[in-house]
Amino acid sequence: MMRVLVIKLAALGDFAQAFGPFAAIRAHHPGARITLLTTRPYAPLARLSPWFDEVWEDGRPSWTDIPAVLRLARRLHAAGFDRVYDLQTSARSSRYRWFVGRRAEWSGIAPGASHPHANPARDSMHTVDRQREQLEIAGIRDFPAPDLGWLDADVARFGLPERFCLLVPGASPGRPAKRWPAESFGALAAALDLPAAVIGGPAEAPLAAAILAAAPGSIDLTGRTGFADIATLGRRAAFCVGNDTGPTHLLAACGCPTLALFGEDSDPALCAPRGPSVAFIRHMPLATLDAAEVRDAVAALRRGRN
Repeated sequence: MMRVLVIKLAALGDFAQAFGPFAAIRAHHPGARITLLTTRPYAPLARLSPWFDEVWEDGRPSWTDIPAVLRLARRLHAAGFDRVYDLQTSARSSRYRWFVGRRAEWSGIAPGASHPHANPARDSMHTVDRQREQLEIAGIRDFPAPDLGWLDADVARFGLPERFCLLVPGASPGRPAKRWPAESFGALAAALDLPAAVIGGPAEAPLAAAILAAAPGSIDLTGRTGFADIATLGRRAAFCVGNDTGPTHLLAACGCPTLALFGEDSDPALCAPRGPSVAFIRHMPLATLDAAEVRDAVAALRRGRN
């Protein structure tokens, strides 16, 4: 049996944008045993999916943790992989070629790769387009739309009304310029014709509180949703407005009409969410984006859905 390794270490937005490549790799190797090398936060999501036979979550040990690095090196070498699809394509993941062994075919940017993605313009391509071209070079030509029906949950416990939208006010704590202010989200929520449910991790609870203060009809779901909950909420919601952050990308991938907000810290040409109905605004600095402009963009997104 052919053994295939797929490397995708992080983060949630990048993981969601790899759903298509994951599905294409599985379709191309229907009888292979496919292993995903990832990190702990994304292993539960990967294990829910139909694309992998096993998921390893020890994919990013600290280089200073020599015992952990050696364990990973021994594990990768002993597995006897026949082909590797490095979808992380970082300096770290490229080094793993030495751990896997030179016998394995390698799709990525590692020196000596059998199927190198050598396009000099690769860093200026959108993530989805770059990964598709990488896989085409490795011989994959069929890219079926990923079926995400497995990403489902019972969200009745949230007691949501029949009509609602989703707001995603969080983003990486280390990149505050990626966040549209919570007060602006609150002004938007107050101007909408349906209640807003605010999603995010526990750390986003203060952002939700600020939104609820401006729009008391909103619902705080921060710290209460897992990956499958987010996907299911996205299928039910009228639309989503969110910063360039993982849940926004996941919602878009699952079909929720999505308006993504970008500032100077990330470029939508490289990483805008992809999905059936997606729009974005880029405004620099993001903090000065007016809520009325966002409300108008939401109205245009909703008209496009009808």
